[in-house]
Amino acid sequence: MRLKVSRKAHFNAAHRLFRKDWDDEKNKAVFGKCSNPHYHGHNYDLIVSVTGEIDPETGFVIDLSILKDLIQQEVEEYLDHKNLNIEVEEFKSLNPTVENIAVVIYNRLKPSLQDFELEVKLYETPRNFVTYSGEA
Repeated sequence: MRLKVSRKAHFNAAHRLFRKDWDDEKNKAVFGKCSNPHYHGHNYDLIVSVTGEIDPETGFVIDLSILKDLIQQEVEEYLDHKNLNIEVEEFKSLNPTVENIAVVIYNRLKPSLQDFELEVKLYETPRNFVTYSGEA
């Protein structure tokens, strides 16, 4: 029997959406107030889900304390209270949109969760979120 097990997490981060090869006018036209040169922040909510078989010995798909620790180490410690554009290596060359942040999170978690299907749902606001489950 396959089940999906999820863990919710939270982090705060600042970013600026812009392209270096565009002038301020074009960045503002495309990214609006999110292209503020002084950055802006979000309170991100994250739901990490793994799908797999129930272990007949433990009754777990995954021990949630393992998932909790992995999210803390690979996501919260890496992204929380950071300026994504400046302090996070991936975003020095990648625009830190919610889409790209979700892919970065997935790529940080997946090596430790090879035995599971992984899904990352990232809320940038209570109404705006993305879901990423790896390459199609």
